[in-house]
Amino acid sequence: MICLAALAASLATATFAQDVQEETDQTVVDTVTVSGGTALVSSYRFRGIDLSDKKVAVQGWASITHQSGLYAGTWASSIDGFGELGGSNLELDIYAGYKVEVADEVTFDGGVIYYAYPDSTGGEYEFFEPYAKLGLAAGFAAVTLGVAYAPPQDAIGGKNNLYVSADAALPIEGTPFALDAHVGRSEGETTLTRGGGYTDWSLGASASWKGLTARVAYFDTDISDFSALAAGATPEIVDDAVVVSLTAAF
Repeated sequence: MICLAALAASLATATFAQDVQEETDQTVVDTVTVSGGTALVSSYRFRGIDLSDKKVAVQGWASITHQSGLYAGTWASSIDGFGELGGSNLELDIYAGYKVEVADEVTFDGGVIYYAYPDSTGGEYEFFEPYAKLGLAAGFAAVTLGVAYAPPQDAIGGKNNLYVSADAALPIEGTPFALDAHVGRSEGETTLTRGGGYTDWSLGASASWKGLTARVAYFDTDISDFSALAAGATPEIVDDAVVVSLTAAF
């Protein structure tokens, strides 16, 4: 009887431990979200500038988010043409930040992003940039106001750069379609604007089904062809263009 009682007690303890472990595992799952995806774009535009020389770019990302609002992740894209830096011809961005709701339908998102170009040659290209975003819900539309500041670094000529932006997204209720718009202003030296800033903008429309999103968007900047040629680039990378993309998210 004593042996049977001991055996029963040990089985009960093991079952309890298993329950606790399963509960702990479920808590971890509930507090941490892993997401990611891949995309195929007809050209990779960064703040209005084409970094894939009007060639198709392959992109991908992965991120992990804690329920507290902390998050970290990485994003990558193939590059070419003016963005061709040798090595792997890859842009690899690593970021971390914190997102929190500060009021009803108002969120604050702040963090830092590091732009890396593995095995790049011929100069200094990698730099970091802190950022902050304010998200606002306005009826069916969502508006995001952003600011990013890159302090003086070799990759940006030893000078600082400020980028401010406004984005709007408008889902069309009852349909899988949505509209979006963007405008941004860069102040400070960039590779294509040695003497000052420039403005970029875009208008887009998308259709989503489950984890798939197809989008078409029009991009343009006010960078002149002369500025592009003076920087040793082809004017086409700053001219207006229509970009088509297909994204699969999980």
